[in-house]
Amino acid sequence: MKNKFGPAITLGFALFAMFFGAGNLILPPFIGLKSGSEWFAAVAGFFTTGIIAPFLGVLTVVLFGTSFTDLGRKVNPFIVTVLASLIMLCIGPIVAIPRTAAATYEIGIKPLLPGFNNVVFSVVFFAVVIFLSVSQSKIVDIIGNFLTPFLILSLGILVVMGIMNPPDVSKITGISTQESFVFAFHEGYQTLDVLASVIFAGIIISAAIDKGYTNSNDRFKITIAAGLISMAALLFIYGGLIYLGAHSGYPMSENISRTDLLLHISNEVLGKNGTVVISFAVALACLTTAIALSSAMGSFLEKFTFGKINYKVGVVITCLVSAYFSVKSVEEIIDYAVVILAFVYPITFALILTLLFFGKIIFSKTPFVAAVVTAALVASLSVFQYFNIFSEPVEQINSWLPLSQHQLGWLIPSFLVFFITAAINSGRKKHFKSINSD
Repeated sequence: MKNKFGPAITLGFALFAMFFGAGNLILPPFIGLKSGSEWFAAVAGFFTTGIIAPFLGVLTVVLFGTSFTDLGRKVNPFIVTVLASLIMLCIGPIVAIPRTAAATYEIGIKPLLPGFNNVVFSVVFFAVVIFLSVSQSKIVDIIGNFLTPFLILSLGILVVMGIMNPPDVSKITGISTQESFVFAFHEGYQTLDVLASVIFAGIIISAAIDKGYTNSNDRFKITIAAGLISMAALLFIYGGLIYLGAHSGYPMSENISRTDLLLHISNEVLGKNGTVVISFAVALACLTTAIALSSAMGSFLEKFTFGKINYKVGVVITCLVSAYFSVKSVEEIIDYAVVILAFVYPITFALILTLLFFGKIIFSKTPFVAAVVTAALVASLSVFQYFNIFSEPVEQINSWLPLSQHQLGWLIPSFLVFFITAAINSGRKKHFKSINSD
């Protein structure tokens, strides 16, 4: 019998580090600051979209294959390929990877070396990413066995010290328990982890196969174990950072810099050493995520181009494009990412949820395609709203959609269309069976 504990720890730590990038580090303290005394409700909200939802993405992929594109067998290969391309651009060279470099520069380098040029830093950062990403088979072990323990240790010191000796008391900010939950729920989208989960699942499953878990049942168990370990680690770090944000005593203003807030907390908790510790943590968090995402993008390009762009060339291309976007500030990247996420998130989530709940009992592809298309149509309203196109009709439609105020306006229409399509398909099958029997 295989010893699953060691591999599960390695895979779980690797998955944690893949998820825990720039957004995961700078968002929770900001959420805590805004929530104040209602910080616990904020933890619950962020837990929902920042931890549970990504875990469902991993679960869906391992249930139906070994990679995200395998879901095409259950839905439609073309739709899943297009969606995979959009996801890879979001979590790859346009948003997520550049944000890792920008965050490392703003939090990890600039406070220690104020005169260090951000362009030079981007070149160095992505040179390291390329060096550590080219050996595809060793990536999970490098991240899980070496980089992640140091990451958890540095963040753990900050969280434990902050909880034992909070810099300030939590303030009543005027935000209710429900508002705090909803705000954190919305901020959880910015982690990009639901999108990343369906791609990271493939990396973890591939690593499990390399470790000898070739049987589908064993592969499922080890992947779920890794997912639960990563969830526990994420909850500890997220909860601690939200708590520290709530107790930071940082002045509230309209233009709060998330990176400045994190630096303030680290200095208040750890004194002069705070900047060094948080710089180390940021560098590791962002580096591990950048490595995982660059590797995923390299693999995707190789598969998408049928080998014309090999893995190593794909990694280099990804890093070059990412370096170009990384010279923007973290806030600028977050701002332009909003509209992209507002479109891609609902489509991905609709696919995950319908497959997870009904993929084993409904075998027709039509209901799943209908649900995804419906989610895409509703999501396009957010794009129109962002660019102020058809503003009045769009606002009116959004006012009719249940849960639209929580960015979940796609949820009920997608499931409604799914059920209607499934019922029609079932009726047709019964009709044809009746004709054939006659």
